[in-house]
Amino acid sequence: MSEHRRKPPQPQEGGRAAARRGPSGSSSGRRAAPRGATGSPSDSYGSGSHGPGGEEPSYGGRAEARRAAQRSAGGRRRAAEPGRGGRGGPTGPGRGRGRAAAPAKKRIIDYPRAGKDGWRRWVPSWKLVSGLCIGFIGSLVAVAGIGYAMVGVPDIARTAEAQNNVFYWSDGSEMVSTGGETNRQIVNLSQIPKAMQYAVISQENKTFETDSGIDPKGIARAVFNMARGGQTQGGSTITQQYVKNAMLDDQSQTVSRKFREILVSIKVGATVPKDKIMAGYLNSAYYGRGAYGIQAAARAYFNKDAIDLNEGECAFLSAMLKGATYYDPAGATSIDPANATPEKNRRRAFSQMKDTLDKMVEYGHLDAATRAKYTELPKWQSPRSNRELSGQVGYLVDLAKAYLINNKIISADKLQQGGYSIRTTFDKKKIKELETSVSKVQKANIKPKERPKTDTHVQFGGASVDPATGAIKAIYGGEDATKHFTNNADTTGAQVGSTFKPFVLASAMTWGVRDPDGPATQAQDERTIVSPKSLFSGKNKLKIKEYNGDVWQNEKGEEWLQTNDGQVSYGESPKYQIDLREAMRESVNSAFVQLGMDVGLDKVKEAALSAGLKENSLAGTSYPSFSIGTSQPSAIRMAGAYATFAASGKQREPYSVEKVTSKDGTVFTHKVETKDGFTPKVADNVTDVLRTVVEKGTGTSAQLTGREVAGKTGTTDGNKSAWFVGYTPQLSTSITMFRYDDDESKKNRQFLEMFGTGGQKKIHGASFPAQIWRDYMEQALQGEPAEDFPTPQPIGEVVNEAPSPSVVPTPSETPESSPTPSPTPSETLTSPSPSPSESCNRFFGCDETGGTDTGGTDTGGTDGGVSTSPSPTDSTGGGNTRGNGNGGGGLFGGQTG
Repeated sequence: MSEHRRKPPQPQEGGRAAARRGPSGSSSGRRAAPRGATGSPSDSYGSGSHGPGGEEPSYGGRAEARRAAQRSAGGRRRAAEPGRGGRGGPTGPGRGRGRAAAPAKKRIIDYPRAGKDGWRRWVPSWKLVSGLCIGFIGSLVAVAGIGYAMVGVPDIARTAEAQNNVFYWSDGSEMVSTGGETNRQIVNLSQIPKAMQYAVISQENKTFETDSGIDPKGIARAVFNMARGGQTQGGSTITQQYVKNAMLDDQSQTVSRKFREILVSIKVGATVPKDKIMAGYLNSAYYGRGAYGIQAAARAYFNKDAIDLNEGECAFLSAMLKGATYYDPAGATSIDPANATPEKNRRRAFSQMKDTLDKMVEYGHLDAATRAKYTELPKWQSPRSNRELSGQVGYLVDLAKAYLINNKIISADKLQQGGYSIRTTFDKKKIKELETSVSKVQKANIKPKERPKTDTHVQFGGASVDPATGAIKAIYGGEDATKHFTNNADTTGAQVGSTFKPFVLASAMTWGVRDPDGPATQAQDERTIVSPKSLFSGKNKLKIKEYNGDVWQNEKGEEWLQTNDGQVSYGESPKYQIDLREAMRESVNSAFVQLGMDVGLDKVKEAALSAGLKENSLAGTSYPSFSIGTSQPSAIRMAGAYATFAASGKQREPYSVEKVTSKDGTVFTHKVETKDGFTPKVADNVTDVLRTVVEKGTGTSAQLTGREVAGKTGTTDGNKSAWFVGYTPQLSTSITMFRYDDDESKKNRQFLEMFGTGGQKKIHGASFPAQIWRDYMEQALQGEPAEDFPTPQPIGEVVNEAPSPSVVPTPSETPESSPTPSPTPSETLTSPSPSPSESCNRFFGCDETGGTDTGGTDTGGTDGGVSTSPSPTDSTGGGNTRGNGNGGGGLFGGQTG
């Protein structure tokens, strides 16, 4: 056949396929176009090798081509390359397109997305997003379903299984078992007034009768806070509170625990009747004062059965459920001394009670006429549930608990659950000796029936601290912890008077007096360190000056004339100069007030802090009288601060707990931490000066047989408090005495004057406080070897050039009739005081008056730990006119009145 013979006509599809096959031959064409690619019968034939015109089908050839195509990766690539087809190209019609690109294997999750370029490749499809959401929700539902099926309804009776805490003396013998006794008696719902039920519903969960038992918003808030590491917050329903009370086996604040609580609450809400939930909640809730359940609470606060509670009392008790620490009108200063005062708690409780009653009216649970009957707090009582807490034991337990709570060693909730063994620092023998010494003096001298105007409301407080460790060895908190609820060793609000003067002397020996010609702010090397031989004026009604010689004036332009006790001037006229040792011995106010101004009251304050007092127990430094004791530290803090001098300047925090254990092992062990309060040279020189006070000054009645003693007396203006603080190398002890009406029902209570108290013209620190100190220390140190204080090294320079005259008390030369200017209009610095002959006697010696009523407010805490209270601002007054008997500088500071 001629090679120019025209080929017979081909179908159009075939022609295009042939074009795509190109000059490479029919074999290549067959590999690119499998049979049936276009659906046309003619597509199965081509011009293969079995016939020049393609008249004969070539099945074997096509099968062979397909197998070859499967074996040959190169053939597949060529088939997929653009341009290798005919006119249609890679997107054109034809048999070649079917084999051009074999589809990729599909993935279960198409991410990153196939067939997408750039950022679109990384954007998930709606199908993927929807699928993941459905899967996640389904998983949650499955987990919740499994959890719901696994949890059971809790038994509320288990809340009665709280354990006791056992407190031990320092020698390891048991003191008392308390704290987890669970004062509780279950009563039926019929014995709980409807008013109590509706009070908690109105205040806590108004939808209780219709809801499912959970609060989704509250749950979300709680989980979010826990996830951030914070505490759970409100939002819980009564059902959830019921469940929480029942789950004593797990009180942790974790997301898993909250999730479990939610599941249990849902199950309880679905399976337990509302009446049973309400009864269980009110019978298991904690109302404070060791009372679990409404019956115990009714007895603890009102001494009546729950069924007899009226609407006001029910609203009052519902407030306790918010946290008795801040709502119990008796206060909880041992836990939070700054914010849980009786006054603040009463305001909170009354406000909450009113709000509850108003909501009961709003929600239709109480009529307005009944609501109008309750316009003040109901009459409440303050009993202790455990009779074993009588005497001093209750104060000791409160002090130890406060130390653990305030130092965040164990939470208040954990202590309520119990199960702890708590080894305290308290020496059983010393506690007994201190109580005996106070009782002896009190019974012999304080006779309220014979002298009702002067001998009523007399209070004593005291504390002993080990200088070597800071351990609180003994306290005297009051006559009986079940009758007198304020711990007098802890927070009282009584000003410390002239027992503050050693801190003024320590500041002068540490920083020195300022150069009268220098700037107001000076460096250490521009000051002059003061020797005890330095001379200052002992003149009565001394006109106080700034360090540069300017007369000090208050904001009204009034000058300050400082008086001495008994209106006595010391030294010879006309200069009346006296050295600091003699000024301390006779407790001369004028000399130390001027010394404080020359050093700077900020430095005096710094010295007090270095010794161990808390800033929030210190008065403001705006007035010169700061140097003579307008501040209000506690007896424990004063004993601890003087212990710093006893330890040659080493300051150690007072503490009340040595060790805590539980069933899981050791929870806490105290480690003594020592700070450098003062240099040994400064501390030992202060001690040497204070020895003079006891040997031949105002503190002679505190002398001990065969022992060296250093100490200081203190009496405040108006004779409203008196102190003696002293120490040996082994033990530092402070004793305070004051008159304060602790009747909780009275408002605006004040410290009372002690002129005539105990048959004395005036109470001094050298009188009953020093006598108690001596009697106690003789017994407390019995059997211990006598130790001497370190010999002090010479210190400082003699300030003021005039030679020291002999100390001769001289009556004020010009008795002025006008009162000394004072920032407080109600009292003056020249308040009435006896003549020198009346204020001194052979047994008690002469004393001083310090701590005038110009001190700043103080806000603070309790003994046993670190205060979180805010620092006070400088204030012009109030001092002894405060109305709070729980104030005054505990181990954490003072107390706002």
